[in-house]
Amino acid sequence: MTTVTDLYPSRGATEVSVPRQDPVVWSEPGAPGPIPADGLRSYERDGFLTVDRLIEDDEVAEYRAELERMVTDPAVRADERSIVEPASQEIRSVFEVHRTSEVFARLVRDERVVGRARQILGSDVYVHQSRINVKPGFGASGFYWHSDFETWHAEDGLPNMRTVSVSIALTENYDTNGGLMIMPGSHRTFLGCSGATPKDNYKKSLQMQDAGTPSDEALTRFASEHGIKLFTGRAGSATWFDCNCMHGSGDNITPFPRSNVFIVFNSVENAAVEPFAAPVRRPEFIGARDFTPVG
Repeated sequence: MTTVTDLYPSRGATEVSVPRQDPVVWSEPGAPGPIPADGLRSYERDGFLTVDRLIEDDEVAEYRAELERMVTDPAVRADERSIVEPASQEIRSVFEVHRTSEVFARLVRDERVVGRARQILGSDVYVHQSRINVKPGFGASGFYWHSDFETWHAEDGLPNMRTVSVSIALTENYDTNGGLMIMPGSHRTFLGCSGATPKDNYKKSLQMQDAGTPSDEALTRFASEHGIKLFTGRAGSATWFDCNCMHGSGDNITPFPRSNVFIVFNSVENAAVEPFAAPVRRPEFIGARDFTPVG
């Protein structure tokens, strides 16, 4: 069995900072794709890229209707792929939607979506994770600060930072309804968190994070160095961001809901191995083990 070097140690006795060992943009300069050269340079520098109008209003309506269908379907709610809010018991997220919904499967295959992933990652890609996130008004909880890669490396076994996420807004993102926040440039430093990973940690972490949470001191240092950008935009806008960006979102206490489709593309050349810092793999609906490229 081939041993894979752990470039990014985490979940040990102490918190550690490690300079990024991987490229941010993996494609060769001038490689074809929908992202212009200045957009790739911005992505490499900041760790994210925004598209003001990725999909049109009629498409937004179709995807929003499918989201509503899914979150109101008793069978979907009863499925283990649905995560509910601890307080309200309303659905917070539904995972693996590219497999359970042909509507969202088409979105994953859309060249406007997968084409950008291939261009950033410099290879064919597969879906490591997909989900719809529902953040209704009047108290939907946020996601605390974290690096996705820290979790995907520790608990899913992704060896390298060759993974990109896209969040496609299905409702207006105001500056008040719990929008995505990213620390620009934070993707260039890996923060290995302290503390062992409990078995079946995902059951708790998808509602409220614990393991893999950065310290207040580290977050203060990162925010002082990089600042914080809050993302706003119309329904149909999209934000692409590197797997190691430090990001989070606040609670939504406004009357205005915030819903999105979240798709994680991983390079087929970065397929998951055994977890680097967890006793068992997470379920495949959270961390895929089918590495078939998106067609």
